[in-house]
Order: sequence, then C-alpha cells, then structure tokens
Amino acid sequence: MVVAGARPNFMKIAPLLKAVQANGVSPGGSKLQYRLVHTGQHYDAKMSDAFFRELGLPAPDVNLEVGSASHAKQTSEIMARFEPVCELEKPDWVIVVGDVNSTMACTLVCAKLQIKVAHVEAGLRSFDRTMPEEINRIVTDALADLLLTPSKDANQNLEHEGIDQAKIKLVGNIMIDTLVQNLSQARQGRTLDKYGIKERQFVYVTLHRPSNVDIKPSLAQIMAELKRLAKDMPVVFPAHPRTQKMLADFNISDTGDSGMKLTEPIGYCDSVQLTEQARFVLTDSGGLQEESTFFRTPCLTLRPNTERPITLKLGSNKLTSLERLRSDIEEVLAGPDRIGSVPPLWDGHTARRCVDCIQATPDH
Repeated sequence: MVVAGARPNFMKIAPLLKAVQANGVSPGGSKLQYRLVHTGQHYDAKMSDAFFRELGLPAPDVNLEVGSASHAKQTSEIMARFEPVCELEKPDWVIVVGDVNSTMACTLVCAKLQIKVAHVEAGLRSFDRTMPEEINRIVTDALADLLLTPSKDANQNLEHEGIDQAKIKLVGNIMIDTLVQNLSQARQGRTLDKYGIKERQFVYVTLHRPSNVDIKPSLAQIMAELKRLAKDMPVVFPAHPRTQKMLADFNISDTGDSGMKLTEPIGYCDSVQLTEQARFVLTDSGGLQEESTFFRTPCLTLRPNTERPITLKLGSNKLTSLERLRSDIEEVLAGPDRIGSVPPLWDGHTARRCVDCIQATPDH
C-alpha cells in the first residue's frame, strides 16, 4: 500500500508505482499488487488533482478526504480513517514518503497494527523542532521497518539516533526520478513564452512557509525586495494559496511593476522548466532545493536551516535570511549562472532500488 497526502508526495510516489508495475515480482514469483491511498491532506484541485493528471498517476484506490485542519485534528483524522483501510486490505508493506502529517499518521497506525513500513526519503534532518515536518520525520523514522535514504548524511543522522544499520538503505533521491521521467515533456512546454521571459533572464520564486508568509513584516519585506528586483529582471512567482491569502489579509500590494509576474499555482512540468531556465531560484521549498541542484541553477533558500544539507555542500543551494536577502541576491547575480554538482545516486533509478530493497527485506 502506497500513501500520499500532499503535493510533494505525488512527485515521489509516481516513480514508485511505475517501478512496481515494471519490475515488481513477489518472492513467490507472482506479480506485486499495490493499492494507492490518498489521504486528502491537500484537497485543492490546483494542488492535488492537476498533479495526478500531469504525473500520470492512477486514480487513488482509497481517498480518505481528510481536508485541512490543525496538526492534531488532521493527524488524528488520518489515523482514524486509515486504520480500517489497513484492517480490510491487510497489506504486507505500507510505503510512506516525505515528511507531511500523512506520513507520520499512517506510520503510527501501522506500528500499532504490526504492519511493516518503508519510509522513502528517510533520515533527513533540519535539527529544528519548531518545524512540524521535523517532528514527522523523527517519529516516522523511529517506527519504520525500512529506511530508504537519499544521501549519506541521512544515513549518518539515523545511525546517530540509534537506528539499526540493517534497516537503513541508501537508494538516492526519488524526486530526481520524477524529474528525469518528465524532463522531455517539461522542455517542450511554452512556459517562458507564456510569461514573456527569456532563458536565464528571470527569477523563479516559490514561498509558502509560515515563517515567511504568515508574519506581515516578513512578507512585506520579501515583496518589497522582489518588486525592487523586478525592475531589473522579471520575477515569476506562482503564489501558493496560503501566500495569496496572506497578501490579501495583510493588504500587501502584489504588483507595482510589469516585471513582477505573480500567478496562480502552476503544474509540475511548468515548474521544472522554470527551475532549469531561471537565472536563480528563491524558495523555501525542499523539493526546489533538490531540483535546482540537479540543474545546477543557483538557489537561495529563505530559511535558517535545511534538511537537505547535501544541496549546500555539493549542490547549488545557499541559505539566506531577510537581513541578507538583498546582498545574497546581488552576489548570485554577480556570479556564474550554473554552479555546484549533482550528488551521487541522483540518477533517476531510485524507485527501482526502493522496490528491490523492499523485496529483499525478510519477513518478520
């Protein structure tokens, strides 16, 4: 059983399902079967349904339709709705991905029902427990039976937490599988024409974290910097629904210059094309830190930390802050338009390695 809850999960499960369909044979020689469970944590069509269509995902076998709520309510509702599904289906494995509430909630259910859990993208740590995602990662990894990691630093984090090394398998970055599988389609897109921009002559922005968009002075300062930048170089900013809401609530102007292109959320392939072709990326998203690293596109991450330090060490990513944002932007624009290197095992074959590891793990 494969679980997805929110938009970042969909890019991670798409290659997994393809790998199961293409290569999945059980130890007895029969074809592996799977069920896809969508918890409904992201229920907005722009954030969910469109991604299913674009990534070629099948319709979910089960949709828990939990919707939005506080962390406690959402987590408890997912658990209450997921438990009877597990009791009915009796899966041999449940695969969870990433670090959203659905990841942790479904892992908790499985731990109590003695169902084996494989966590794809295990071991990532920001070491910042004010982030809800960090709590989700720690709990999930403590309970999972198989920890499928994207990089060596993730293995080290798990070993430091006392996880049995036999449970830890380095498989690479699942997000890059989806990127590679959709790259040709993304490159054929007309996204640049749509926005009237040219290759490596625009900035791509995505921001949604509460620390950046839920505090009026922070959001006002960010928008002021972007509008200043837009006078010299187009800024494409597909605004997350949360960001749109806060701009309206705080009465912060989102335009003021023709170079500022604040838009509705965009599809995955449009995002890939913008990431590859941008002069640089400004984001607080984990996925974009990885995708920009793959393309060697300079990336400024507006966060005090990252659970993906390999993008800082080897990749094209740099952490920034409101205080340093202007000087960091100027530094990026003064430097080369491609920097860093692609980390090991970011090769498009992670999903196959995940399936192989699950099949090779003995029954308890």
